[in-house]
Amino acid sequence: MNRSDTIAKLQQSTFDILVIGGGIVGAGIARDAALRGLRIALVEQADFAAGTSSRSSRLLHGGIRYLAQGRIGLVREASKEKTIIGHIAPHLAQPLPFIFPTWRGTPWSYWKLSVGVRLYDLLCGMKNFGRSSSLNIAATKKLLPGLTTRNLTGAVRYFDALTNDARLVIDTLRSAERHDAQLINHVKFLDAKPENNGWLCTVRDQLTAHEFTICARAVVNAAGPWSDKLPHSKTKLRLTKGVHLVVDHQRLPVPEAVVMTEGNRVLFAIPWGERVILGTTDTDYDGDLPNPPCDARDIAEVLGVVNTTFPEANIAPSDVISTWSGLRPLVADPNGDPSDISRRHNIDMSNPGWWDVTGGKLTTYRLMAEETVDKIVRHFGLKSGPCSTAELSIQEGNKRLNVSGILPPPISQDVVQEICRTEWPYHLDDVMIRRTSWHYYHRDRTAIAEKVADWMAGELGWSDAERSAQLERYRKHA
Repeated sequence: MNRSDTIAKLQQSTFDILVIGGGIVGAGIARDAALRGLRIALVEQADFAAGTSSRSSRLLHGGIRYLAQGRIGLVREASKEKTIIGHIAPHLAQPLPFIFPTWRGTPWSYWKLSVGVRLYDLLCGMKNFGRSSSLNIAATKKLLPGLTTRNLTGAVRYFDALTNDARLVIDTLRSAERHDAQLINHVKFLDAKPENNGWLCTVRDQLTAHEFTICARAVVNAAGPWSDKLPHSKTKLRLTKGVHLVVDHQRLPVPEAVVMTEGNRVLFAIPWGERVILGTTDTDYDGDLPNPPCDARDIAEVLGVVNTTFPEANIAPSDVISTWSGLRPLVADPNGDPSDISRRHNIDMSNPGWWDVTGGKLTTYRLMAEETVDKIVRHFGLKSGPCSTAELSIQEGNKRLNVSGILPPPISQDVVQEICRTEWPYHLDDVMIRRTSWHYYHRDRTAIAEKVADWMAGELGWSDAERSAQLERYRKHA
């Protein structure tokens, strides 16, 4: 876990695979390769999960709306994978029922969805997190008393799961490290050149500005929204932005997740402990990659759909506790609405020994990793064990505090100490945002950040000046 020791190993070893990108796809590839006994290294230019993989809707889902688009294979694939994650990471896969109200005169008819949710269960091999059903108007009103009843025809109820996206990344990386993967964040890939049947990669430590090289037989570009910016990459992306809002559950007391629609668009109200997550949007994006904004227009767009669906709630921007915005690195398709673009993934060897991994979604990360490592093993004829990521728990042999879960852990010095000692944080926002979600969950996050900064200073040896700088960085970042 010592950073200098990791850098020394990265410079002194020759790896079978170097992964660029510490989001969920990169983490999955690192774990898969490490479990097979391959020599694997991973570099991430910022914090682990700092991009798309900490800014999703936090759902493990088959994509029921893709059924309406006829993408049966994609739904089957994702449906199978969500149940696998429920098996290997049950602490990060909380079964969640969804109520999908249906309305006369909309694309979402009662009879079509009633058939669709039963097909949804079949595509899960009848191993979904719960059995789907149809609800008449009276039953729908009883479950959702604040729902508008204009043109209401009933509802369907189906199951997906709630997760914690950033925690899934961190726990997956910890599993990879236990199997000898070399992992480091805040190290940026700069360039690579073919050399001796492999790649000599130049990287830079973002904390010290020190540049060094890493030798690897294969390089995997799993940089998400940044993947088309890397030298040697031949990916073509279409980025779309999704924003999410967090409000008190008392302001929208939904007993289960609710699907809200506007034309063909689908948004969710997702219960999250004492909070509700609202979102998401799906719009083309060409702005700043590290910090896609959530502005007043985005907030108004989401609240407009929520308040149309639940007019009595009358949720205002002042009710919003926190927000986050994420980018979807979709395989480029210049045609069609962003919501209609396929979430299928591509794995292409664009140069000898260089693989670009693009597309996909959180739910299918494990499958993407398995297919990527399979291709590399076959291409080079590597000796490796079989893929075991669908069977082996990501917490196997892991004895630690109960830090990881769907809800934020208790605010305590013990939790911060555990994170500092085992989960690679270097900045206050690493802990407040990605390791714990305290920033998103609590209104008094500024006071909490003051405490956390004190605890981190004790663990990481921060001076008073560094502690102040970290608080200022957190305020700007947040």
